[in-house]
Amino acid sequence: MALILNIDTSIETASICLSTDGTALSVIQNEDQKNHAAWLHTSIEKIIHDAGYVMKDLQAVAVTSGPGSYTGLRVGMAAAKGLCYALHIPFITENTLKIMAMGTQKQAMKFAASLICPMIDARRMEVYTALYTIDMKELVAPAAMILHKNSFEEYLSQQKMVFSGSGVSKWREIMTNPGAYFVNNPVLAGYLGNISHNKYLTQEFTDLIYSEPMYIKEFYTHGKK
Repeated sequence: MALILNIDTSIETASICLSTDGTALSVIQNEDQKNHAAWLHTSIEKIIHDAGYVMKDLQAVAVTSGPGSYTGLRVGMAAAKGLCYALHIPFITENTLKIMAMGTQKQAMKFAASLICPMIDARRMEVYTALYTIDMKELVAPAAMILHKNSFEEYLSQQKMVFSGSGVSKWREIMTNPGAYFVNNPVLAGYLGNISHNKYLTQEFTDLIYSEPMYIKEFYTHGKK
């Protein structure tokens, strides 16, 4: 039995999931994005305690690696790395957009859509996005994109697509293609549990020391030129 803690603080709604063999035992969410850092550690203790375990029972920790909120990514990554280092257990990561796509796969099938396009708001008309086939093959790698009314036209002209995520609202306002469908964003930590279990079995672990978030765009601080 692989008991894995799964963490996502990359988007507006943070979530953690305690899973065993890929099945969620419990999921906790936080809607207040500004409070993710304060919420995370107490919630990790609670979810493990309420399930009848202690920290040393964990066999791995998984976290969304981005793209997403710069601050949120650092919060989740730091917490996951700290636990893995202290407990001497494997560190597992997966990109946020792929997990979003996995979370909307069943809904895409209901619409008979061939492609899934997760979007994370990156301010103004820009989004972080990628494109996946219905069977989760990456068609377009994660990247930053400035949306316009003809975005994805080459795909929408031939097949149905499902869009999800915080970037969808502004995309929905400017596009008119009837082949586009919009679904709610899933709770990411729960779907990360499926991925982390498979990676644990195949020992697809992330380097604890040298790994860093997938920002896509360079991170700037006020003192950086």
